[in-house]
Amino acid sequence: MRFADRREAGCQLAEALERFRGQPGVVYALPRGGVSLGLEVARHLNMPLDVLIPRKIGHPMQPEYAICAVPEQGERVCNAREEAAVDPNWLADAETRERVEASRRRALYGRADAPTVEGKLAIIVDDGIATGLTMRAAIRDADARDPARVVVAIPVVPASTAAQLETEADELVALEITDQYLGAVGAYYDSFPQVSDHEVIAMLEQATDREARHERR
Repeated sequence: MRFADRREAGCQLAEALERFRGQPGVVYALPRGGVSLGLEVARHLNMPLDVLIPRKIGHPMQPEYAICAVPEQGERVCNAREEAAVDPNWLADAETRERVEASRRRALYGRADAPTVEGKLAIIVDDGIATGLTMRAAIRDADARDPARVVVAIPVVPASTAAQLETEADELVALEITDQYLGAVGAYYDSFPQVSDHEVIAMLEQATDREARHERR
């Protein structure tokens, strides 16, 4: 399965989530790349959009390879084998750096009127998954907000990661679960540019404006 861009993936994911339209809930996107998809999903389901900001900790010799992820709330999630193989002092320093970055992004992206998800549906959206550590951290963060259910929504996910996520979320909605994962999220997109903080802020403002218009009706 391939997508022209994140917007197309978001539109297809929104259709796959159609049965949740009209339910009380919050769509949580993972910045930066997941916000484009979250915007489409929130619009289609008529739900507010917010962000969760888990942060990946990459291997010291291969930073793109995640060995842990840190939620905004709660303890880190790790690949146990990789965690045991690295210097614990290095790991503690890396965790501190990522928590600082998460705090910076929360201050930048955070909504003054952040929607509450207590007793409602939480739908977590990202543009792709590889190891699943970042999404697992996001699930922990969402769970801490006391929703009624947590649904993970993703375009493409490796089968082994899907099996893990299904044990931690209430439901996984994926457009494709594959045993032949291509190794990188960007491999499933024709256009996969970096998303800037400015673009994230603009999309969140767009979603907030839509919510305000809906409330005035």
